[in-house]
Amino acid sequence: MTHHLGNKEWIEKVTQINVYHAKLFTYFLDRLKAAQDGDGTLLDHSMLVYGSGLSDPNAHSKIGLPVLLAGRASGKLSPGKHIAFPKGTPMANLFLSLLDHMSVPAESIGDSTGRLAV
Repeated sequence: MTHHLGNKEWIEKVTQINVYHAKLFTYFLDRLKAAQDGDGTLLDHSMLVYGSGLSDPNAHSKIGLPVLLAGRASGKLSPGKHIAFPKGTPMANLFLSLLDHMSVPAESIGDSTGRLAV
């Protein structure tokens, strides 16, 4: 259905599926936030990426891809902000930057061109 070709019925069905997935993710985050883990919660000690590989699956476009990053990664991330990176920034740059926060050494990933301030 994501290859909807402008069919409004298919677009509505895909929208309903996306809303359902977002609700499931919210439920998961709430569970992590409620679970105590040492000096914080599981959410405080986690780093989660939620989004899609395509911003417009009908066109296979990855431009303007919305992504949600949740958790504090044990203090390595500061949530509660919106960041818009320049058009054309590869998603791999985000993943490369997150690896740095996890102390996983990597020079590059896929089509990465550098690191992001997250």
